[in-house]
Amino acid sequence: MSQEGYQTPAMMTATAEPSLNPVEPLWNNPGKTPIQILHEYGIKSGNHPMFMMEKAEGQAHQPSFVFSVTVGDVTCVGQGPSKKAAKHQAAEAALNILYTDAGAGHVAATGLSNAAETNNHLPNSVGLLQELALQRGWRLPEYTVLRETGPPHIREFTVTCRLESLSEKAAGNSKKAAKKAAAEKMMAKLQSLSGCSEVTWNPKPSVRFDTIRSSTAEKINLLRRNPLSIPNMDYIQLMLELSLEQGFEVTYFDIDELTVNGQYQCLAELSTSPVTVCHGTGISCSNAHNDAAHSALQYIKIMVSSK
Repeated sequence: MSQEGYQTPAMMTATAEPSLNPVEPLWNNPGKTPIQILHEYGIKSGNHPMFMMEKAEGQAHQPSFVFSVTVGDVTCVGQGPSKKAAKHQAAEAALNILYTDAGAGHVAATGLSNAAETNNHLPNSVGLLQELALQRGWRLPEYTVLRETGPPHIREFTVTCRLESLSEKAAGNSKKAAKKAAAEKMMAKLQSLSGCSEVTWNPKPSVRFDTIRSSTAEKINLLRRNPLSIPNMDYIQLMLELSLEQGFEVTYFDIDELTVNGQYQCLAELSTSPVTVCHGTGISCSNAHNDAAHSALQYIKIMVSSK
């Protein structure tokens, strides 16, 4: 399950070297996280930070996530026990590099530049989607590299864009192109759900475990009473029926890297509050999905049965 908080920067690309002497971080602003400060800087400067989940691995009780962030020519990587922790770490590293390379005065001036000057740069779909999420108070869009295929000189990247309970997938000849295409599809979906070019769609509120625990609906009662050890059971279908009854979303993320035993891996993410992430493995992608759904059902069963 995901944990909150973040650690100090652990990994950076060769784009820039961190300062050898302690400097007051640009993001030292009470009440704001490195991610928030970096997004504000991106909106004002026209260089929107691009977060990308590079890797997700580990067991359900101890997952590990790797995120990269690109701001202009600066690229940094962060790793942590939750998506939030990894993104915090990457954002913190990027801010430190911006502070060190450009100087506090220059970065601050860029971040606080006149909005009219920024408007000269027409934001692309990635920027539009990010600004929309910030305005509405939604969770920021999350991009995940699903796979890389083709020879080195003709690579194709497949990226998923997630926004609240929605998901869109697109491919491109670079991570940036695939991310832009996925964001464009997400904007089109939001407009389609709204019924017009102006986005009026709003996500469903997150379902808390306290609410699920107090539920007496059919599927949750069956989960309480019945064992989860029946051979060849379709746990994906059981999870789907339960999620529809209780009002939360389930998203499956395939992990490109196989286990040491050569099995496929998958993460099942539940849009509960707090968000729940469970790990699964299997001899095929579908088996890994089923195993992840089984792990998630076991966790829910424990949570709703506890006093």
